[in-house]
Amino acid sequence: METVAIFDSPGKGRGLKATKEFWAGDVIFSEASIAAVVFDSLAERICHSCFRRQEKLQRCGQCKFAHYCDRTCQRAGWAEHKLECSAIKAYGKVPNENIRVVARIMWRLDKEGSTVSDMQLTTLDELEDHIADMPEDDLKELKVDIHNFLDYWPHNSKQHTIDDISHIFGVINCNGFSVSDQRGLQAVGVGLFPNLCLVNHDCWPNCTVILNHGNQSAVNTMFHSQRRIELRALGKIAEGEELTVAYVDFLNLSEERQRLLKTQYFFDCTCEDCKNRIKDDMKIGGREEDGVKPSEEQVKEATDYCFQMLEKMEKARLNGDYHEVVKICRECIEKTEPVLADTHIYLLRMWSTMSEVQAYLQYFDDAADYARKMVEGYMKLYHPNNAALGMAAMRAGVTHWQAGQIEVAHGMICKAYAILMVTHGPTHPITKDLDAMRIQTEMELRMFKQNEYVYHSMREAALKNKPMTMITTISALIKLKKTKTKQA
Repeated sequence: METVAIFDSPGKGRGLKATKEFWAGDVIFSEASIAAVVFDSLAERICHSCFRRQEKLQRCGQCKFAHYCDRTCQRAGWAEHKLECSAIKAYGKVPNENIRVVARIMWRLDKEGSTVSDMQLTTLDELEDHIADMPEDDLKELKVDIHNFLDYWPHNSKQHTIDDISHIFGVINCNGFSVSDQRGLQAVGVGLFPNLCLVNHDCWPNCTVILNHGNQSAVNTMFHSQRRIELRALGKIAEGEELTVAYVDFLNLSEERQRLLKTQYFFDCTCEDCKNRIKDDMKIGGREEDGVKPSEEQVKEATDYCFQMLEKMEKARLNGDYHEVVKICRECIEKTEPVLADTHIYLLRMWSTMSEVQAYLQYFDDAADYARKMVEGYMKLYHPNNAALGMAAMRAGVTHWQAGQIEVAHGMICKAYAILMVTHGPTHPITKDLDAMRIQTEMELRMFKQNEYVYHSMREAALKNKPMTMITTISALIKLKKTKTKQA
């Protein structure tokens, strides 16, 4: 950890600063979790060792709870699961994910001490738990979790005080990091990374953090690499500059970001973007054509209508009524698109939903059109190397490819690849998938430029008779889901 140093950040407490110069895509540091667990809701669909999603998983024969890809993953995860396995059997049921991750942390600390790695910059005792700042309802939930934890914690394990147990729960509450699946497309668990906890927030950060599973596929577990987060530079960072990440999505208005940060992380954001409400006018403004803007009343009316339709759309989506989702979105877009700016966050959500659902229903031309509008709006709002922009460009590239619009598809995929090379790095599975797509669309583009008719004929035949290898990846990419905590 010679690349960073702890310092007192004005108005923020402890933070990390760079001790050398970094450039876009540089890994500032990587860190393995002290402990991580799969979410309760996904316990039977995600491997508890490598966090990959699999159709068929093998269940632990003793506790009947933990699931693994195969014997290799089970052996690799045994060190973390061993004490948990006995505790679940003795307890007679499985505690919730918060209790499970706290127990795993405490077992590890009992075995290895407060510093589990030479790279660790801080102990868990030094991290803030913000229990004194919790609202009454959250404190009640905390007390229930502590009570259940005490019932679950084995009598033959080292006993701890209520204060020590409460502290770890508090640290997880405000510093837990969402662990994604192997492809990085969905949050599937929660883990704790102590060094990452020292990186402060900024709404327009100079770093991003990504989870890299490394190699979990080797038959021999000794060749498995640890799950780890990587803190990566989004651009040039000078020596001595503070390192920051975004705890919440910049697409939110300044007021909403401040509310989320206060509620979940217990601090008031005073960054320049919040103080000056930078880009808020773009996120909630009206469309300007030939120097003419709609009135404030028209913009407000369209915004309120859009908000109401978003609620209706979400209900239809949860019910799986995708044709109703399309009907609601189309009606809303037709009414509000002439009034609202192409960077209006509600309109962007409508376009995003329409793109995803129309792709699912295989109306690819429509899906591609909305995906392109979404990316163009994102480009005006996000940092050029924001991971969300990269993911959106990737999705747009895929939908344009599905629609047979190879020129736009290749351009979008190349843009996404350039961004994800910075945010995820060349070894991340999703970057490798993108590289394969980039090479394939480049070949198709050459064929298209030589003879459009032959290209389309071959493409239709390939899709009809022998789906291309991209298809399996594509079906996953159009179902992107956001993670909740400390992800740029």
